[in-house]
Amino acid sequence: MKILALDSSGLVASVALVQDGILIGEYTINYKKTHSQTLLPMLEEVRKMVDLDMQDVDAIAISAGPGSFTGLRIGSATAKGLGLALNKPLVAVPTLEGLAYNLYGTDKLVCPLMDARRNQVYTGVYEFVADKEHGMVMKTGVEQCAVDIREIIGKLNDLQRDVIFLGDGVPVYEQILKQEMKVPFVFAPAHRNRQSAASVAALAEVYYKEGKIESAAEHQPDYLRLSQAERERMEQEQANA
Repeated sequence: MKILALDSSGLVASVALVQDGILIGEYTINYKKTHSQTLLPMLEEVRKMVDLDMQDVDAIAISAGPGSFTGLRIGSATAKGLGLALNKPLVAVPTLEGLAYNLYGTDKLVCPLMDARRNQVYTGVYEFVADKEHGMVMKTGVEQCAVDIREIIGKLNDLQRDVIFLGDGVPVYEQILKQEMKVPFVFAPAHRNRQSAASVAALAEVYYKEGKIESAAEHQPDYLRLSQAERERMEQEQANA
């Protein structure tokens, strides 16, 4: 099975190919360039480097949100275009699940934090538990959500478990975490603390086998909350009512 994965949900742009549980190639950039400039050239470079015939791909995996509204739209449009052109299904991987999968196998709780602005984070809580059939599976403790950073800190303190944090929200809220976390915690290292299309592809392989696929026409990104423009419009309409 070949899974081609894309992730443009944050500042990171990432493309990866996983085949039968093996990472064949990954191209990841975390730099100040727009995904409209980088994603397709990165995809083409991976395709050339691994001699990939795109018709051999079984599914297109996409980090489906939440995240940057522009980044999600670029990733979604790219995945939908590939799916339609190749007549291949899509596997929509929630962004925070893909991030958590970076830390597959840890015995600690995993808490991705993405900066959602307005003092909020996109977050969730995940853990890896033993499974007779699959060896280990990821379980969701708190579904992905957009909340105040102190709300997720409170939930983690209540769970009384060691925690690993990762994501672009960590440097934004590092001081608050250090001040208010009452349970032991660490921050994931550089090679595991941002979005990775390899993790999206690996998790998508699991989801594909479970039948969690959709057509390119069906796919829509999961923004999890209204865009700033939509929020401002609603606030203006309420003010004028």
